[in-house]
Amino acid sequence: MEFIALLSTGKGSWGQISGLIKYGEWDKIILIGRDFAEKFTSEKKFEFIRVDLDKRIKELKEEFEKKLRGKIQGTEVALSIASGDGKEHMALISALLSLPVGIRFVALTKEGILYL
Repeated sequence: MEFIALLSTGKGSWGQISGLIKYGEWDKIILIGRDFAEKFTSEKKFEFIRVDLDKRIKELKEEFEKKLRGKIQGTEVALSIASGDGKEHMALISALLSLPVGIRFVALTKEGILYL
């Protein structure tokens, strides 16, 4: 399963994403964020997609959809929205559903990766 995560704001949120990358068995990792998110590092290979998170929700959804189209091979993705705000989350979820692709939310817990 492919793993998609938004690298935005939120205290400790990048640590959550880092842990999901480290402990998950992903076919592909796609990280999305603005320019400063390009500083994110991981031992595992990932694709970074730069977006303008300051756009209005409709334009942001369209940008997510355009930049994700053709990058997802499966019918379902694991998605972390631990980072970011409601506008960014709604735009990303809406874009994924428009591709269309199913979504399984994932979180890192003390017990390991939790699929919600």
